[in-house]
Amino acid sequence: MAHGGAVVPVIVLLTLCTASALSSGRTEIWNVKENKEVQELGRYAVRERNRRAGGDELVFLCVVRAQSQVVSGFKYFLRIATTASGGQAVRRRSRCFDAVVLVKPWLGSRELLHFLPATSSLSRRR
Repeated sequence: MAHGGAVVPVIVLLTLCTASALSSGRTEIWNVKENKEVQELGRYAVRERNRRAGGDELVFLCVVRAQSQVVSGFKYFLRIATTASGGQAVRRRSRCFDAVVLVKPWLGSRELLHFLPATSSLSRRR
């Protein structure tokens, strides 16, 4: 009977540790403006978005924030600054987008998973 009481705290502790490990899988990437790999992934994301969208094209400016997560490869969560392409009549304003790119280096592959207008979720997650 004395040992049964110790099992519950151990189970609760294991559950909390597992939940913490699952929710904190992203790692902040520092110095993104100098990180050539991250900037190239941002360029790729904008090119791929333009290819899929047809019509209105975006022009890549830079990646302003990035996080990575190890999955079956590497998932990059990118905040990308862009402008709209167009002639002189189009007033160029910068807009930010959140993109997710999956990279599998051993296959030499990368895939754009998401490309959406920026939300505050990337800035809140660490």
